[in-house]
Amino acid sequence: MKLWDETIDGYRPEARAMLAALAEAFPAATDDLPEDLLARAQIQRQNMIAFEPEPSPMAVESTIPGPAGDIPVRLFEPDEPKAMFLHIHGGGWIIGRPQMNDPANEHLATHHGLAVLSVDYRLAPEHPYPAGPDDCEVAAAWMLEHGPERWGTDKMFIGGESAGGHLAAATLLRVRDRLGAIDRVLGANLVFGWYDLRGTPSIFDNGGSPDILDPAGLQSMLDSFIPGMTEAERRDPDVSPLFADLTGLPPCLVTVGANDHLADDSYFLAARMAAAESPVELAVYPDSPHGFQVFPSEMTKTHAKRFDAWIDSLMP
Repeated sequence: MKLWDETIDGYRPEARAMLAALAEAFPAATDDLPEDLLARAQIQRQNMIAFEPEPSPMAVESTIPGPAGDIPVRLFEPDEPKAMFLHIHGGGWIIGRPQMNDPANEHLATHHGLAVLSVDYRLAPEHPYPAGPDDCEVAAAWMLEHGPERWGTDKMFIGGESAGGHLAAATLLRVRDRLGAIDRVLGANLVFGWYDLRGTPSIFDNGGSPDILDPAGLQSMLDSFIPGMTEAERRDPDVSPLFADLTGLPPCLVTVGANDHLADDSYFLAARMAAAESPVELAVYPDSPHGFQVFPSEMTKTHAKRFDAWIDSLMP
C-alpha cells in the first residue's frame, strides 16, 4: 500500500535537494550544549527566537486564568468567526512560543474565519508533566465556555505540531473524558506529533534518512518533560495518547514526513484510530523531515492545500 500519490512522487527530487541544502546549512548536532537541562533549554529558547517569523499585526496578546496563574495566549479574531481553533505550538515541550505560528494562525482566521487561540503553556524542565497538558486543557475549557458569547460559536478545532501534536492529542482526549464536550470538537490537526513516549522504532533508527531530530536530542526532551517516569508510567494514555481508547473521536488529520524520527508515532496512531472506527486521514510526505512544512517546496504547498480542504470540509 502506497501512502502517497503520483503527484507527490513527482516532488521527491525537489524534496531531496532541499534535504541536501538543509544538511549543509544545519550540520549534525554536537555536544556544545550544556548537560544541565535548564541551561540547555534556555540557550535553545534564545536560539529559536531568531527563527521566528515577523509578528502578525492581527495577533492580540491576552491571558486566561490557569491552574498556576494567568496563562498567556495569542488571539486571532476575525469579524464574524465561524468556529474556533485551539492551537498548541511545538518545541519538544521545552522551547517555542505562539509567535512561531503567526502566519499559519493568521491564515486560519482570514481564510477560514476561525477564532484562533494559541496557548503559551508552561515549559519543561521548570514545569514538567502535567503542567503543559493542564494548561492546554484549561485553554480548551475556556474556549468552550466563552466561545458562544465572545465569538458566537460553540464549535472548535484542536491542533498542533511536534510536541504540540502530542499535546493536541492529549487535549482532545481530555475534552472527551474530562470535559464531556467531544461533540463540540469539529476535528483535530495532528502534525508530526509524539504519541508514544516509550519510543517507537523510528525514534531510535529512521534508516539514516536526513532529519532535524536525532535520538540524543529527543532523549533530552523526555528527560525534561517526564523526568524519572518508568516505562509503565509512560503507558498512561494521558502521557502517551497512543495507548488511549481512541473510539468516538472527531475527524483527525495525521500528518508526517517519511524521514521524521517520529514517523512511526503517526503511522501507529492513525492505524489505531482507524481500527477504533474514528474518522482519520493519514498524510505522509516522502523525503520530508520533521518540520518540513516550514520549508518552501511543492511538498509544502501540497500539504497546505490538503489542510485547507480538510478544514473546509468540516466547517459548520
